[in-house]
Amino acid sequence: MSKNNQARSRRQVRLSRALGIALTPKAVKHFEKRPYGPGEHGRARRRTESDYAVRLKEKQRLRAQYGLREAQMTRVFEEARKESGLTGESLVELLEMRLDALVLRSGFARTIAQARQAVVHRHILVDGKLVDRPSFRVKPGQVIQVKPKSQTMTPFQIAAAGAHRDVLPDVPGYLEVQLEKLRAELVRRPKRAEVPVTCDVQLVVEYYSR
Repeated sequence: MSKNNQARSRRQVRLSRALGIALTPKAVKHFEKRPYGPGEHGRARRRTESDYAVRLKEKQRLRAQYGLREAQMTRVFEEARKESGLTGESLVELLEMRLDALVLRSGFARTIAQARQAVVHRHILVDGKLVDRPSFRVKPGQVIQVKPKSQTMTPFQIAAAGAHRDVLPDVPGYLEVQLEKLRAELVRRPKRAEVPVTCDVQLVVEYYSR
């Protein structure tokens, strides 16, 4: 692992401990060893957090699970507000239809950062066309596939063999995945209850509605 990757990995573990949620497979191992927050006061019982702090942390937890910048998250929240139904549920459903999120759920990558890299480095096709924007919104019925030329690369060969399944949740019902072919179809819009992210969406809505 390069120094840059090691530094990124350490940052993700620190962030995971601060937010109380494992963001990477490596962070899961650290949680098992040290299930308290970072810093010398991590073991001490926390003082009661303000309502604002609780909402802020929940928003940061959701943002971190999708690896988004604040501006990106705010944009999707504004879009979710315009939909009928519960804003918090719409927010997660819209985030889940991002191309990088679906590349991860399909098992083509091990972490959201790896999934984003696969998209940015032009390895992913949607309906046979190259898409290099991680934020691309996949529509129900569209097919995601690792492009044939890239399928021979070691990271994708490892993925096709099912190597990431041990650290990823089960494939959710809104995806049909043929892992050996590195192919997945979004069969319908995700429902919040099925999306494998840890978040109290109502707190996130309250944070943005303040």
